[in-house]
Amino acid sequence: MARSACWLESICSPEVHAVVKDRHRSREFIELLKLIDAVYPPNTAIKLTLDNHSSHISRGTRARLATRPVGRFELTFTPKHGSWLNLIEGFFSKFARSVLRHIRVASKHELKERIMAGIDDINRHPVIHTWSYKLADAA
Repeated sequence: MARSACWLESICSPEVHAVVKDRHRSREFIELLKLIDAVYPPNTAIKLTLDNHSSHISRGTRARLATRPVGRFELTFTPKHGSWLNLIEGFFSKFARSVLRHIRVASKHELKERIMAGIDDINRHPVIHTWSYKLADAA
């Protein structure tokens, strides 16, 4: 089964960027970082919220980030066992229910095509989410 690595929710646009690969290692994550790096203007700070997956904190990832200008990428990590805090988990859940549910595919290639078609559809009809939670409400 192909796995999908996605980045979601740019402040500049609601576009979803995706890389679909069989595995989720540093090299696949670095490929996603390169894609994101190429999409946004050079002077734009890119802020990512990530879980603590080993590919996000590996030597290879750190080496790649070290080649970029200071401040280009700002990584924030959700607490361990706190995947519910990660907006992308909700995106994956909704995507699986609405795009991948009850489908049959003959190959990994077909699955990748369906995933990318679903991403393209989302990008054609974006929904902008506005964070409405107020820190004062937590107290």
